[in-house]
Amino acid sequence: MGNASETYLFMSRISKENDFLMGTIYAIFGILSVMGNGILLFVAYRKKASLKPAEFFVVNLAISDLSMTSTLFPLAIPSAFAHKWLFNQTACTVYAFCGVLFGLCSLTNLTVLSSVCWLKVCCPNYGNKFSYCHACLLVAGIWCYATVFAVGPLSGWGQYGSEPYGTACCINWHAPSYSTAAMSYIICLFFFCYIVPCTVIFLSYTFILMTVRGSRQAVQQHMSPQNKITNAHALIVKLSVAVCIGFLTAWSPYAIVSMWAAFGDPSDVPPIAFAMAAIFAKSSTLYNPIIYLAFKPNFRKSLCRDMAQCRRTLCACLCQQGCTQKGTSMQSQRKEECNSTRLSNGLPENHGTCRHCPCPETGCGPGANCPDYTPQQTARILTGSTHSEVAVSQLSNEMQSDFL
Repeated sequence: MGNASETYLFMSRISKENDFLMGTIYAIFGILSVMGNGILLFVAYRKKASLKPAEFFVVNLAISDLSMTSTLFPLAIPSAFAHKWLFNQTACTVYAFCGVLFGLCSLTNLTVLSSVCWLKVCCPNYGNKFSYCHACLLVAGIWCYATVFAVGPLSGWGQYGSEPYGTACCINWHAPSYSTAAMSYIICLFFFCYIVPCTVIFLSYTFILMTVRGSRQAVQQHMSPQNKITNAHALIVKLSVAVCIGFLTAWSPYAIVSMWAAFGDPSDVPPIAFAMAAIFAKSSTLYNPIIYLAFKPNFRKSLCRDMAQCRRTLCACLCQQGCTQKGTSMQSQRKEECNSTRLSNGLPENHGTCRHCPCPETGCGPGANCPDYTPQQTARILTGSTHSEVAVSQLSNEMQSDFL
């Protein structure tokens, strides 16, 4: 920030109240983005052995969104609260490069994912041949495509600079007014990174919706296996609508104000318009994981299973710790509580050990180490004049439903 003009560009051009509001929104977006994308990557890691080729793009989308959050938000949030850009020109260039790279990677990823969905739904003969090798090659192509446009300003094709509102950096929208190379870069960026993706996404999901609608009548004439197909089609429809709305909501405002600045007089564009457009663009890091966690049943099931396992592990650790500390007196009290539980037929439920404690009845004393133990509910069944005790998991489905 050496000269006066550079200092002016790096001072905020919106009010302190709006800067504070932007910093607060960015902080909320950053926390939710880290949580959402982190959960999505955790679920993908847990089910990595069963990931489908098309789900590689969901994982890649989470990686690019999380990378954008971790590189941009730590610089944008303090600058917004300080009412000025707090870092030097090099940091500004790195910030702009990361924003373009990860933003275009996410955008291109959504485009390729829509094409793969179209291929699998509308052209199943070819879609069923889509393999892990194809997915890996396309993921590599996505990063190469985004890198070309991100490296362009570093090599003289376009320029990086401060945003018109002053507390962040991106492409220099003033450069096209005096540089032909910058103007060609903006035109190519607008066409290949907005118009083409919008067209591909819109056409892909339009054909998907038409295919689903055309097959629905034939599907409804059959029974249960086809009912699963109907449910899958319904999920595809919801996913298609959500992706299209999210894409247009996130990127259209920034594309509009950018073209306004590039092909008109940049001074005519209100700085607050760029600030609002930047907020919408960065919101894509938040809604992408929500969409795929909400509309992909296998991801939801894996997440629920992992959360249940964590709860069981935590409960077992807490019970084991309490069992070690309180000794046999607490164990006997828990045993009485467990034995007081009764089934719907009035018979006592006899576990032999407390269902809340992983320690066996006879192996947990003061200072004793409890072995790994999985609590198991049992039920006493009256057959004739004799009683027999069986595990709940061994009962038939009807009996389990009545029991549980």
